[in-house]
Amino acid sequence: MLMMLRSCLCNMPKHLKKISEEVIHENPWTQYKHDTYEKPNGEEGNYYYLETRGSSCIVPVMPDGRIVLVLQHRYLSDKQSIELPSGKIQAGSTALESAQRELLEETGWEAEEWVKVGEFNPSNGYLKTTAHVFLAQVTEQKEQQLDDTEEIDVLYRRPDEFEDMIKRGDISDGYTMAAWSLVRHRFFDTHENSS
Repeated sequence: MLMMLRSCLCNMPKHLKKISEEVIHENPWTQYKHDTYEKPNGEEGNYYYLETRGSSCIVPVMPDGRIVLVLQHRYLSDKQSIELPSGKIQAGSTALESAQRELLEETGWEAEEWVKVGEFNPSNGYLKTTAHVFLAQVTEQKEQQLDDTEEIDVLYRRPDEFEDMIKRGDISDGYTMAAWSLVRHRFFDTHENSS
């Protein structure tokens, strides 16, 4: 098995060399970029992609072990989506500060204990960004702080119920599934029902 892996790594294509980079369009959250690159054979190519400062995704856990989820309409899919709270990192903010802000804004909950579980790159082919995943022990509920484009309902599910929702296809958000894959085996036993 290790020999196969080494063989695969040795046969990987060589890296592309960046020649230039330009910002085609930008807003406060995202830049749309165009790079010119050189292939190993000397030919030039074009690469178009989105770049952000990153995002934070939170797995908020109630004192009774239930997970806090959000239900919101997503414009691009034109569907209601059940997700973990998440959001982009704003300029001048850390991933943790953004996670704390998003949790309060979307759910109305605050947390005292935060654990950074890991990070992932959601779509390496066209999106240059990193998603930071946090586990949060929620302690105090206040009011949601939604902006005028958001209408979010807050849901509470046991870990086994949440796992079943993913298996049934009730949850299709990639950030939610990736974040859950980072925390489920380390922090949750989804084989036992808890009441």
